Amino acid sequence: MSERDPSPSKGFEARLAEAQAARDGGRGAKDKGARSGMGVALRIGLEMVSSLIVGVGIGWLLDWWLGTGPWLVILFFVLGSAAGMLSVFRTASGLGQGVGYKPSKGKGSERG
Repeated sequence: MSERDPSPSKGFEARLAEAQAARDGGRGAKDKGARSGMGVALRIGLEMVSSLIVGVGIGWLLDWWLGTGPWLVILFFVLGSAAGMLSVFRTASGLGQGVGYKPSKGKGSERG
């Protein structure tokens, strides 16, 4: 196995571009888009299920502790499902994007 000696004469941006090209292995942005779509779908499903599990779990524990019957389970099921739907809405509309996400601002920013 040969070690690659980073050349000090190259700029950081050039070395970064080389490393990213080697990591991608010739796959383009098309492959990356297809994988991110599957990731978003899995994220939406996981967030919905986990919010329901957390809501029902909190309601069940509070019902067991307070002895109130199924009322808090029902209440926290509704709250958990509402939180899950809000999370799905944010993910689908792009509000939960990472740092640096900027929505377009009107007609001047459209590319044609």
